[in-house]
Amino acid sequence: MSNLTDLESELGELLIVNLNLEDIKLEDIDSEAALFNEGLGLDSIDALELGMLLSTKYGIKLQSDDPDFARIFSSLRTLAVYVESNRTS
Repeated sequence: MSNLTDLESELGELLIVNLNLEDIKLEDIDSEAALFNEGLGLDSIDALELGMLLSTKYGIKLQSDDPDFARIFSSLRTLAVYVESNRTS
């Protein structure tokens, strides 16, 4: 597992708590592993919930038709980079 940055840890905890990932601990998350399918196993419903969480907590408005959506959500690391660059709160 890669060492997590502070923001990656914060986002990881957000995922675990809000998406009810009961069998996953923060130290189990590899920041470069896939969030969906074979990685953490998130699905499209989780993506919607995550989008709402990002909007509420960080003021980020992300649309599912954004051409960079798949890249942004590809791993915890890419998500953290996006949040750091685009958050308003």
